[in-house]
Amino acid sequence: MHIHRQATLSIAMATTVFLAACSSTPIATPVAATPSPAPAAAGGQAANQPALPAVVVAAPLAPYLDPKNPLYKERSVYFDFDQSTVQPGAAPLLELHGKYLASHPQVVIKIEGNTDQQGGAEYNLALGQKRSEAVLKALKIFGAKEGQMEAVSLGAEKPKALGRDETAYAQNRRADLSYPQK
Repeated sequence: MHIHRQATLSIAMATTVFLAACSSTPIATPVAATPSPAPAAAGGQAANQPALPAVVVAAPLAPYLDPKNPLYKERSVYFDFDQSTVQPGAAPLLELHGKYLASHPQVVIKIEGNTDQQGGAEYNLALGQKRSEAVLKALKIFGAKEGQMEAVSLGAEKPKALGRDETAYAQNRRADLSYPQK
């Protein structure tokens, strides 16, 4: 009788395992095991068992999203009044971003050309476009691919400084490198 009962139990367990394996509902697997309290030892004391450390895997933060990284901090190329020529002083910034883009072909950026508030709307839009295209060309020199970049103009619509003096105007004559937010 005991053997018959054991065989029945084995068949029931095998059927359960088989049905669980055939299930279309995915079975959730725990990320980290939480240790259960240790059973009491013979003297009423809990057995000394080391706790299992929780494993937390953090995805690395993209350099352009890290506030401590120059790719995050330095994203503006400045221009002289009424000019769209990239100044030689911008080369280190452009090299940094161009080489990063070259080594990360999946990253796509937008280059936003900006102007100060002087001049008409149409003129400022055209000048902003020339500035963004000049930065695009410079980034290509350092290895970025054209398909990774989009040159657009915001004209005077997105000022960095709101004043109406030369200090504010100088901050607004720029092209910004806009990276994805995720």
